[in-house]
Amino acid sequence: MDELLPKLAIPIAPDTQLHPNRVFPKAEQVWLEIGFGGGEHVSGQAGANPAVGILASEVFFEGIAKLLSQIDAANLQNVRVWPEDARELIHGLANDSLDRAFILFPDPWPKSRHQKRRIIQPDFLDDLARVMKPGGRVRFATDVRSYADEALERFLAHPAFDWTAKRAEDWQNAPEDHIKTRYQEKRLGDIEPVYYDFRVN
Repeated sequence: MDELLPKLAIPIAPDTQLHPNRVFPKAEQVWLEIGFGGGEHVSGQAGANPAVGILASEVFFEGIAKLLSQIDAANLQNVRVWPEDARELIHGLANDSLDRAFILFPDPWPKSRHQKRRIIQPDFLDDLARVMKPGGRVRFATDVRSYADEALERFLAHPAFDWTAKRAEDWQNAPEDHIKTRYQEKRLGDIEPVYYDFRVN
């Protein structure tokens, strides 16, 4: 945390908007993972896609430390870390910055009085749409029924996102490039995982 995080921190400054090309000048694409948990998906995708730059956001100390350990062990050069609220990171990115975004098993805030804290809110989707390139892809996954229903409704209501599913198997089965997370393997939700992929207009 003391040595590696300062080198990998994403340089968002107040009242400015960062284009990720400044962070990854040679990257063919730039992806964002929001709430990376233990870092398994980030490090797995970074290792499998060395030409892609990955911005990774998480607020919990333990998860950040785990990802930094994975980056160090695998000598990954294509990950940068934002150890704060992902909404602040997105707010600080330039328009049309990202090719892909992943929101995998976010905190479901299961109690009704807390569900307004869920990240998939209309204003968040406005900001996310702004920083995604036209044709970019967003993947949302959850194993909580109420969140699956709510998130899908909000994505479908937003004019910037088109759901790519053609049949039930498209959202019931994990995509070929999905990497399981520790949280997912705990099976803490009330349904089998669903995977919603959206294309940005």
